[in-house]
Amino acid sequence: MRAAIIGATAVGGAGAVLGGRALLQRQAAIARSRIGKPHGEEAIDADRVWRKRFDGPPLELLVLGDSIAAGLGAERRKDTLGARVAKGVGARLKRPVRLRTAAVVGSESSALGAQLDALPADYRADVAVIVVGGNDVTHRVPISASVTHLTQAIRRLRAAGAEVVVGTCPDLGALRPVPQPLRALGARISRRLANAQAAAASAAGARPVSLRRAVGAVFISDPHEMFSLDRFHPSALGYRRTAMALVPAVVEVLS
Repeated sequence: MRAAIIGATAVGGAGAVLGGRALLQRQAAIARSRIGKPHGEEAIDADRVWRKRFDGPPLELLVLGDSIAAGLGAERRKDTLGARVAKGVGARLKRPVRLRTAAVVGSESSALGAQLDALPADYRADVAVIVVGGNDVTHRVPISASVTHLTQAIRRLRAAGAEVVVGTCPDLGALRPVPQPLRALGARISRRLANAQAAAASAAGARPVSLRRAVGAVFISDPHEMFSLDRFHPSALGYRRTAMALVPAVVEVLS
């Protein structure tokens, strides 16, 4: 009898797992159809020298990572994440800042190495900002693998003389187009990844910034203002708030 109960429990548990997986797959398809690609696959090119009115040679700011790092969803180049950070850092340090965006829409952490490889051989950044992780969560990349790629990128940058600031994985629980329970699962995994990224960044000599703690609450409480048309990527205001969380850390590592 006990063996029969155990067997039935095992079968029922397996069925629940399979059923749960099928539910999550259906919900992922729903989320993809709701979000769509209204912004396309290319972010606005914001690479230029910002705060030109200040004297001195420009600080070299490099931005690596995914679509948020690239500024997808911003309708004007001055509203991209890189431009917002460049303007904020330039204003605080009274220096012009030259932005170079190597981030690529759709990137996982495994793409960071290729983004660095694509830079000109003679390019040297004074500071790099990395924002990555959301695609690792949605594509179910193991956290250990994500963190390994992030660590390798930080070490390469530090070896080349650059300071590094890492904006950790945003809270995917803020994404209203994603139905429950998939949204709750995404929130839980993104928080675990963010914590692992913060620990790895600190160990590798970078300055982590928790985007979940800094701006997560306002994205949840005011999604219509913080998100762009696709309700997945930040709006101009969303990028502004995100940059405001990153700028103090960038200024700190450069000082």
